Amino acid sequence: MSLEGINFIKEITSFIFVEDKPEKCDIIFVPGSSWSEPAEKASRLWLDGYAPYILPSGKYSMSKGYFSGPITKSEKYQGIYNTEWEFMRDIAISNGVYSHAILKEDGATWTKENAFKSKEVTDNYNLDIKKAIICCKSFHAKRCLMFYSYAYPKTKFFVCPIDVDEITKENWFKTENGIDKVMGELSRCGGQLKKAVPTWS
Repeated sequence: MSLEGINFIKEITSFIFVEDKPEKCDIIFVPGSSWSEPAEKASRLWLDGYAPYILPSGKYSMSKGYFSGPITKSEKYQGIYNTEWEFMRDIAISNGVYSHAILKEDGATWTKENAFKSKEVTDNYNLDIKKAIICCKSFHAKRCLMFYSYAYPKTKFFVCPIDVDEITKENWFKTENGIDKVMGELSRCGGQLKKAVPTWS
């Protein structure tokens, strides 16, 4: 690969794969997903005392129109789930999170709604979210940070992602699946931002 190509890959990687070291925060956000790993990571951070609350958010994917079940670890999480929130709540409880620490948002169907509907929930609880953790898929990190930052403009975020589907910041450009996922995220960061901005004015 040419130097120009290497630099292009590095720029995309740096943009998409956002990651921070966790700090103690007011809440842990988990955007909707059929993957078990983000909610598992959020549960570990809760158990380690990083935040008093977890807020999973999600109904189902807009493109599907229903929750099709877990993509990973279906042998472990065998409940009947109608929404992503029900799935993620079960994961959290199964991993030791107290039910009263799990807030509920089960209406969102895409990332912007995950963020803004979560804001409605925390406002209803009169929670002042000064600092927050986001647990998401690693290649979804930038889009999550973008929308949650718009929903919570005064909040400092710490993105604590986890790799899924064997896609990492080191190897995404080596497989067709990795390229499709990451370039899809790059496109959605622009396209969805353009779609959403007029509703924020």
